[in-house]
Amino acid sequence: MRRFWMMKGLAFAVFAPLLVAALSAVVMLLWNALIPSLFAGPVVTFWQAAGMLILCRLLFGGFRHHHGGHHHWRQRAWRSRWHGMSPDERERFRDGFRRWKHMSSEERREFGKKFGRPFGPCGPDMHGMDDRGLHDEPPGMHGERGGDEPKGA
Repeated sequence: MRRFWMMKGLAFAVFAPLLVAALSAVVMLLWNALIPSLFAGPVVTFWQAAGMLILCRLLFGGFRHHHGGHHHWRQRAWRSRWHGMSPDERERFRDGFRRWKHMSSEERREFGKKFGRPFGPCGPDMHGMDDRGLHDEPPGMHGERGGDEPKGA
């Protein structure tokens, strides 16, 4: 196993500088082909292009690993939500998703209230919903149904 990581480190040590050099050359060639003729800007050297590449990466992209690792939690949450839905709830969700771009902001808000978010306290969960996608609440909750007497009486 140690040999594997050593080979992987060696490959990175060889290919990372080659990749940076190739990308820097591309940046330099594109800059020098476009900027001086379009905007009367300066011609840049290879090292200036490498610096711009690193600067842009720091400002706009960072140096994190971007192969989707930190977004899988959202996919897992929606997948578990989907598997917890009845066939009727799934059909209502598909229908609302198809109509999303034609909905008003109020309709979108109602759709969001019905299905909520699949993670944490950011939205309601699917448990306790009736067939219209609304949460069942006992009478007297939030003053919406039943309970004519004032609270505390």
